[in-house]
Amino acid sequence: MRPRSIYLILFSTGALVIGVLLFARSRQRVPHRPENTTNALAAARPEPSAVNATIASTVDAGLARLGAILVSRDARPNEATLTFKDDAAYRRFLARAQAQGLTIIDQLDALRSVRIRYDRIDALKKDLAQNAADYADAAANYFLRIPEKPARATRADITQVPLRNNTLAFIGATGDRSNWGRGVTVAILDSGVSALDPTFTGRVRTIDIGAGSLPGTTPEAGHGTSVASLAAGLAADAPGVAPAANLISIRVTGADGMSDIFTVAQGILAAVDAGAKVINISLGGYATTAVLTAAIDYAESHGALIVSAAGNDQATQLTWPAADTRVVSVGAVDAIGQQVTFSNSSPQLQITAPGYGVQTAWLDSQRVYVDGTSASAPIVAGAIAAVMSVNPGFTATQAWEVLAATASDAGPPGADADYGRGILNLGWAMTYNDLTRVDPAVSNHYYDAANSQMDFVVQNRGGQNVSGLTLDVDTNGFTVSYRVPTLAASASTVITVPVDQKTLIANGALTYKTTLSTPIGVNDQDASNNIKTSRLTPPKK
Repeated sequence: MRPRSIYLILFSTGALVIGVLLFARSRQRVPHRPENTTNALAAARPEPSAVNATIASTVDAGLARLGAILVSRDARPNEATLTFKDDAAYRRFLARAQAQGLTIIDQLDALRSVRIRYDRIDALKKDLAQNAADYADAAANYFLRIPEKPARATRADITQVPLRNNTLAFIGATGDRSNWGRGVTVAILDSGVSALDPTFTGRVRTIDIGAGSLPGTTPEAGHGTSVASLAAGLAADAPGVAPAANLISIRVTGADGMSDIFTVAQGILAAVDAGAKVINISLGGYATTAVLTAAIDYAESHGALIVSAAGNDQATQLTWPAADTRVVSVGAVDAIGQQVTFSNSSPQLQITAPGYGVQTAWLDSQRVYVDGTSASAPIVAGAIAAVMSVNPGFTATQAWEVLAATASDAGPPGADADYGRGILNLGWAMTYNDLTRVDPAVSNHYYDAANSQMDFVVQNRGGQNVSGLTLDVDTNGFTVSYRVPTLAASASTVITVPVDQKTLIANGALTYKTTLSTPIGVNDQDASNNIKTSRLTPPKK
């Protein structure tokens, strides 16, 4: 039996500050970014006259700490990832590595980074001690493994509703989608894609960076196929958002079903060099190193955008690479727009998309239901490709900006930690440039417990200003009408209604039905989103 929840956790890592870097321990850290160890080295480097027994002792302490981390059971044994401060330092290391007893397994010249193996950790310690000024970062090459979990978010119990095969309708991806994604290449960094599945119609190109080209045989081996299908599948029983997009499959997991931080960075570079403008990474972990940051830098400088899963641990922070502010981080919602219980939250979360009971492809042409932000991310990746294809000349970042501007507000009004900018609304995004479109909508009902009020969010999803709107709010059969201020295109407003706590407790619940009415003569092109109903129950004690 296939596991219902299909999500991979990648590389728990940490940047290591070694030797004289320990003098800089009190420097300010940049939130959610690896330490800038190159600058730290420059700032901490003592004058020649200061090189004395105290410094030697500090270096020894730093190397001892490094040694303890490198032998972590969460890392590949006898391996490290090393990044150098400049090309000259990098070349010097390549020239001396073998003589130092260090074997270069792989290297990323564009990032001045290497993956090395050592028989004795003293060999690496010696090189670090003798050449500390050359190093920008040294870290263990961590396994793809779930690390110790951070604080869990407190969330109410909800009944989650699966999407099944209604994902595209939920995000508004209806009508003729045959050309969506045409001319755009989406890379899938994952467990490999079963390219012969009929949903891909020969559109999958495979790049082997050393992990192989075909999916493996572990229980998670179908993960990459499911992700690729959600981004760009064509078959009716495994449909994707952008069925005309080109796909690149880059397997980053090994025979054991695990990956490591260096391999993922390597996959990012390979995807960029192959022409991918959208890169999906449905993997994550709770720390990062300079290698991953440099790989994201490389993608950004070449016009490629990374989309990544927020994480499935019900945590109050995102996994990496989703935690990087340049990455489009994606959380999960169910079929009625509720944040799925397991989906990670953070003020950095960018957007949410379907991620519960979603139908997709698997190995051997199977069709399965999957849960996870791993499913949500490729839906957004496909949406970016779709927007690019109907807006010639758009970069991936420009397409993402349209999706961010057209998300359906959810949770507290405006951007929030649970939903980001809101829930993906591709139907709105694909009509974003239609200045004749009229489509006001009731986007959300939100109970603001702190102020004991209901917030009803009205969005203008059309291309022109809308005036004269009326919102009728029915509370347990009692209706009050509110005038909605003029809304510019893509603007929103909030109508607030106090909640009578005594009535709420006495009745056991309050049912709210909002109906948005347009003036006579105004042709609302999607009246289906003008009515919304919710039920508020007293909070549990």
